Amino acid sequence: MNLIRNYRNWRVYRSTVTELGRLSNRQLHDLGIVRDEIKTVARKAI
Repeated sequence: MNLIRNYRNWRVYRSTVTELGRLSNRQLHDLGIVRDEIKTVARKAI
């Protein structure tokens, strides 16, 4: 069960990083995020 949960969390993390990475700097700024914070924000998503 722990392995499944970890895998699902990793998928949410990767998906979030990918989606945020596709945004322009302007779009990220509108969300209050700088490009360097993408991984931190993604970690909070799980």
